[in-house]
Amino acid sequence: MTAPPTRAAAASVRLGLRENLGQFALLVVVNAFVGAMVGLERSILPAIAEQEFQLAARTAVLSFIVVFGIAKALTNYSAGRLCDRLGRKHVLVAGWLVAVPVPFLLMWAPTWNWVLVANMLLGISQGLTWSTTVIMKIDLVGPRQRGLAMGWNEFAGYVAVAASALATGWIAARYGVRPQPFYLGVGFVMIGLALSALLVRDTRHHVSHESALVGTLPPEGVPTPRQVFWRTTLFDANLSSVSQAGLVNNLNDGMAWGLFPLVFAAAGMNLAQVGVLAAVYPATWGVAQLATGALSDRTGRKPLIVWGMWIQAIGIGVVTLAQAFAGFVIGAVLLGIGTAMVYPTLLAAIGDVAHPSWRASAVGVYRLWRDLGYAIGALLAGVTADAFGLPAAMWLIATLTFVSGLVSAVRMSETLSAPTPALPDRDLEPQRSRSTRSHLAVESRRSE
Repeated sequence: MTAPPTRAAAASVRLGLRENLGQFALLVVVNAFVGAMVGLERSILPAIAEQEFQLAARTAVLSFIVVFGIAKALTNYSAGRLCDRLGRKHVLVAGWLVAVPVPFLLMWAPTWNWVLVANMLLGISQGLTWSTTVIMKIDLVGPRQRGLAMGWNEFAGYVAVAASALATGWIAARYGVRPQPFYLGVGFVMIGLALSALLVRDTRHHVSHESALVGTLPPEGVPTPRQVFWRTTLFDANLSSVSQAGLVNNLNDGMAWGLFPLVFAAAGMNLAQVGVLAAVYPATWGVAQLATGALSDRTGRKPLIVWGMWIQAIGIGVVTLAQAFAGFVIGAVLLGIGTAMVYPTLLAAIGDVAHPSWRASAVGVYRLWRDLGYAIGALLAGVTADAFGLPAAMWLIATLTFVSGLVSAVRMSETLSAPTPALPDRDLEPQRSRSTRSHLAVESRRSE
């Protein structure tokens, strides 16, 4: 159980990146290992599906992404609420424990169903660990540097995805697709679990401190989980715009994850080249987020979100039209730049709008919809590719991505300059609370 906050601990808490640099840097490293676990599959699992399990239909090949996306999305929603009730660190450690069997299942799976089980566990683990590192970094830095914090978080995660994809592609080209590439995963899990259990500290004191600075909630009180869900999904124009953009962003990422390796192979690329191409997109995405996250703190969230979605659509179109290695690289770079503009900015926008007392829950709802995009994208791309071919599937995803940018342009307002956090809707029955501080104290006692 989470230890109760002492007066000395509360008095020593300060918000900011510099003030919490040690823990912030540690969480960046932890999230790199979280991302590396996903990268294990990024370049070689479609090849395993076709070569070892003789799966021909694109929908069947992409089924592992569907399972992963649904498991991660549902876990994201639970992770936000669990973080609010039980504390961040407990959820982070639990996520790593769930990941322990994953590399072994991928190494020795006798049937494709075992691979699907591994991806279900991987999705649950990712939902718990990645969600928690996001929430904890937002807690540490406070309101001024949310974009920068999310840039560093996503930079670490997706550069690690790229490095892991590149490494597994290189190993697979030389030693075979199984089991050697997945030896890396054993090391990733052990290191990530050890760092999280032994060195990471909980950030609930920072939440209490920021809540006191923000001030008390009005008489309507702290919103219930149902209220947070519907505000983030539909009723609040900014939160729901962020949620739909996140869903479509991962919809095209699910397509890229499943179809890009097949497109590259069909164009004559070997496994090593496929590994490089599979790494270019997340590497560009990861590195560029260092700039785009901080940029959103200066220029605002909306322009980066809208233009990021449109640049993603252009990148997908370039990959669809390309026929050689250089063209694929250009398209992957454009897709990575567009995604980098969007990814940390969406999370920062959630932090702008949601009050600290229910921010983790709002992040969970957003990540529920965002990561359902993996499953929807894989299903949509697979069915379309089986019916009309790979190019048709990719053009469909590009069109949906462009339309998502239009929706954000029309419906969303700038969140960076919002003077006050979003409050509960009057027509929903809120949970009464005298103040944010008293609410958090009650929740802290409940978790003891």
